[in-house]
Amino acid sequence: MSTLPLVSEVDLIGSDDDYLKKISEDMGLGLSVGELKIIEDYFKKRGRNPTDIEIQSLAQAWSEHCCYKSSKTLLKRYILIDVPQNILMGEDAGILEFNDEYAYAVAFESHNHPSNIEPYGGAATGIGGIVRDVVCMGATPVALIDPLFFGPLKGIKSKFLLNGVVSGISDYGNRIGVPTVSGMVYFDEDYTSNCLVNVGCVGIVKKSEIIRSRAKEGDLFILVGGRTGRDGIHGVTFASAELSEKSEEDRGAVQLGDPITKEPLIHACLEANERGLLDGMKDLGGGGLSCVIGEMALAGGCGAEIELENVPLKEEGLKPWEILVSESQERMMLSVDPKNLREVFCIFEGWDLLATVIGRATKERFLKIKYNNEEIYEINLNFLVDGVRYNRIYEIKNKEEKIERFNEPHDYEEIFLSILSSPNIASKESIIRRYDHEVGGRTVLKPLQGEIGFSSHGDASVIKPLEDSYKGLAITSDVNPSFMKINPYKGSLSAVDEVCRNLVSVGSLPHSLADCLNFGNPEKPLMMGNFYESVRALGEIARELGLPYSSGNVSFYNETPEGSIPPTPVILGVGIIEDIRKSITSDIKGRNPIYLIGETREELGGSEYSKIISVSGVVPDVNIKVLKRSIEAILKEMARGNIASCHDISEGGIAVSLAEMCLGGNIGVEGDLSGMGKMRSDIKLFSESNTRWIVEVNEKREEEFVEDLNDRRLGCIYLGKAGGDRIRISDKTKGLIDIPIAKIRDVWGRGLEKFLR
Repeated sequence: MSTLPLVSEVDLIGSDDDYLKKISEDMGLGLSVGELKIIEDYFKKRGRNPTDIEIQSLAQAWSEHCCYKSSKTLLKRYILIDVPQNILMGEDAGILEFNDEYAYAVAFESHNHPSNIEPYGGAATGIGGIVRDVVCMGATPVALIDPLFFGPLKGIKSKFLLNGVVSGISDYGNRIGVPTVSGMVYFDEDYTSNCLVNVGCVGIVKKSEIIRSRAKEGDLFILVGGRTGRDGIHGVTFASAELSEKSEEDRGAVQLGDPITKEPLIHACLEANERGLLDGMKDLGGGGLSCVIGEMALAGGCGAEIELENVPLKEEGLKPWEILVSESQERMMLSVDPKNLREVFCIFEGWDLLATVIGRATKERFLKIKYNNEEIYEINLNFLVDGVRYNRIYEIKNKEEKIERFNEPHDYEEIFLSILSSPNIASKESIIRRYDHEVGGRTVLKPLQGEIGFSSHGDASVIKPLEDSYKGLAITSDVNPSFMKINPYKGSLSAVDEVCRNLVSVGSLPHSLADCLNFGNPEKPLMMGNFYESVRALGEIARELGLPYSSGNVSFYNETPEGSIPPTPVILGVGIIEDIRKSITSDIKGRNPIYLIGETREELGGSEYSKIISVSGVVPDVNIKVLKRSIEAILKEMARGNIASCHDISEGGIAVSLAEMCLGGNIGVEGDLSGMGKMRSDIKLFSESNTRWIVEVNEKREEEFVEDLNDRRLGCIYLGKAGGDRIRISDKTKGLIDIPIAKIRDVWGRGLEKFLR
């Protein structure tokens, strides 16, 4: 038998700054000298030094990932205010009104650092974690979302990361039977050394079965699901620091997912909750047992006592602190009244899953831990969970925006085809098809829309979450990092604008937002300035539109010695469709008139066109009042049956939006841009101004449509008529584009594939 002590004392009290810094580095704490001095002062008042398990636990709870120490102040100032009444609850996931009996749950997070080190496992466990966030609210997961960002595919590393991440997401999601219905894939050189993997999940839950992430005094803490191992140790501290050449050594911080265990775990947890046997439930994610027990106890106004030796392990020899902070996957924590213990055990035994009592909720607000009857841990829960908070110094320095004069292109077709074949515009079918977006039988509108064999990109997917109701949820996500690079404020407004455009395009009313805020090192004033401007914009537009942020995540330190990522605030949007049978798709349906809704301006900054011709420009702005009026008007026209198809205008401008509509319907168009005024033809075609849609109007309802839009002071411009097998666009007498649909499909369809061979 080993005679080594269970825990070791950490000599904090009286140590100088250099020694404190060494402690943090040697123990992998990720704590600053100032933070260690706060901890030192806490234990000095208690007349002792901390043990290694205590200081490791505090390091997890005080990490950027867990306590949002650099962002909480700004989030509370701009985003977490004026919460609309449709939010019923916000914990691990946001819970929002769906109908009188049901609510929907939304969770949205990042798994960036793990995916850079081990893309398959990092992305897979990102999905596993976000699903647990929804399940622990009592909700059944019905949809997954995956916005992804990589460096250019000309590099071997980017191809490796892309294939690993997509495989991880598809394998995990497909195996647990939850469809991946929405997302985006974006390529930019500034993601080469630091890819981003954001993941979201939407669930459905009876209001009577919503459960909190808390415990009440006297409850038993029951650990269910997988065993605890060394995988995932220091996961949150790893995610709260910049990546470096040594980050490969942190591979052990990446958790190991097990979807074969997760699938029955979902069923068992939901069954126990449905039968009213649970007082609380929370997933074991960042920070492991330490964070989940502390947060559940504090939320319930109580404390906790844990017997750590009861935790089922994957292997022998784990130290107590390793058991406490491990982030091994497929684990959930239940708080259960002792009278329900036997019934809970029976449920998990029936699903062939482990269920182990590891502690009890107590009256005193302390977390106390024993190991083989030896007391090894005692910390006040407020001190543990509340963490620290900073008002970081920030500096705002946007790039200069100006309208740059340049020659009009001689060959519009060459420009058009170059844009269509660029990785950010080209077909993503080869990625989308690796996901099962129909498992569960709830997916009404899929990511690819249109005629069989001729599908094109849709704007949002639509889910029918309930068997006995035609009410549905529309889901989308978006951001344009090229806009963000130039102007984080306008780029953030644009992200929300585009999400709203996407939701409206399928016939849904925007109902809620979620944000995953990916930024560089917050200790650098310029990086913090980008964050400040983004959060300010996100709060402003959401308040004006009356939309809540139901869920969110901040991911800082997305930075390497090669540089920082672009500011990337990814927005997830959920809309409500009262009748899914009236959903609108993006593909052209017949020989109908085509109209442009919205104002086109000379806003080329960050556009795909500007990248090809190497010019700068002004980033598209957003008029929130016009956006609001446009949403109302378009949904009204859809309800009247005036609109047959609809597609928002984003990357690539009118040219790309119109092409995608034609590709989906396998129908051409005869278009004329002269109704757009005296702007140059290339600006008309390729500007990426916000708050614009292209709509196919039912020919017999055209007059009513035009009158309605004019009455609402939202001009609509006639662009032409669908028909034939070519896209033919002119501007008065000047021919611009005349290309067969078949050639456009070939160029667009192979644009990404040529890099993946």
